[in-house]
Amino acid sequence: MRVTLLGAGHIGQTIARLLATSGDYQLTVVDRQSEPLALLDGLPLATRVADTADDAVLLALLRGQDAVINALPYYLATRVATQAREAGCHYFDLTEDVAATRAIKALAEGANTAFMPQCGLAPGFIGIVAHHLAQSFQELHELKMRVGALPAFPTNALKYNLTWSVDGLINEYCHPCEAIRDGRPTEVLALEGLEHFSLDGTEYEAFNTSGGLGTLCETWAGRVRTLDYKSVRYPGHRALMKLLLEELLLKHDQGTLKDIMRRAIPSTMQDVVLVFVTASGLRGGALVQEVFARKIFAERSPAHPTSAIQITTAAGICAAVDLFREGRLPQRGFVRQEQVPLPEFLANRFGSAYQQSRQVESIG
Repeated sequence: MRVTLLGAGHIGQTIARLLATSGDYQLTVVDRQSEPLALLDGLPLATRVADTADDAVLLALLRGQDAVINALPYYLATRVATQAREAGCHYFDLTEDVAATRAIKALAEGANTAFMPQCGLAPGFIGIVAHHLAQSFQELHELKMRVGALPAFPTNALKYNLTWSVDGLINEYCHPCEAIRDGRPTEVLALEGLEHFSLDGTEYEAFNTSGGLGTLCETWAGRVRTLDYKSVRYPGHRALMKLLLEELLLKHDQGTLKDIMRRAIPSTMQDVVLVFVTASGLRGGALVQEVFARKIFAERSPAHPTSAIQITTAAGICAAVDLFREGRLPQRGFVRQEQVPLPEFLANRFGSAYQQSRQVESIG
């Protein structure tokens, strides 16, 4: 399968290594800079330096390809998807942006190729899990998703280190969040809905952030009383982000905030990803609850250390592409994450990264 991967950044590097070494993909990796591409030397793939924000360049890159994997910033998603449709190649991405996903869904109408956005961790794997749990109830009452990509050793006041895209992080903190309340789709404010819980003896907080639900609100509208998604952080993080974004008005000057965070908050490869989904409702006339909880840790390989967010995000999109290649997913039109059967995802050679994680036995 001929695949072009756009973006050789933090996540793109891991995607490239997984696909290139699998033996089933003829991979070309494209980036605007040569430095990240040089890190892929020695792998069985081709590289190209090109302006990935130029429509004509994108179209030329995608012609003759079977699929494109878009690992570029979220604000380029619609542009890449548009050129993918023009080139006649299948489209996969990692975007958490709600507006971009709606635009891609519109592009997919009547297309002869598949468009599958939101293939990462959240949105992505979290939606696959939630949909799987939800289907086991005769009457679904609540479906709650909580995900955190956290430093293993927080040391600053924000209790946070950069583990993924700053653009994506700020985007999910600043936009309204989809939810279902009392059976009706609605929007709730980012950074609101604060709650606390403990996991393996560690205290966490969770609050509304945008994009993590993917298309689940549309899929489950009218069939569930409460549906929501929240990001997990260490206690105190949300209060400081509200100070920066709302009281200091940096929500309206996101460029400055991103510069501050890149300059002052260290990145880390020593992270942990928490996945926590609860579903409750009626089964056999009884009110029951099902829980899916995982912790995924970074890999400290001397040759290629890989963070937990790299592992989980790359596993999500590589498994989606792999299942598509095997004909296990729809081959045209808009493909939702919840169309991926959880057992098939976990059995996949890439999706098995979530099987190898540690299952959490108790939630307090």
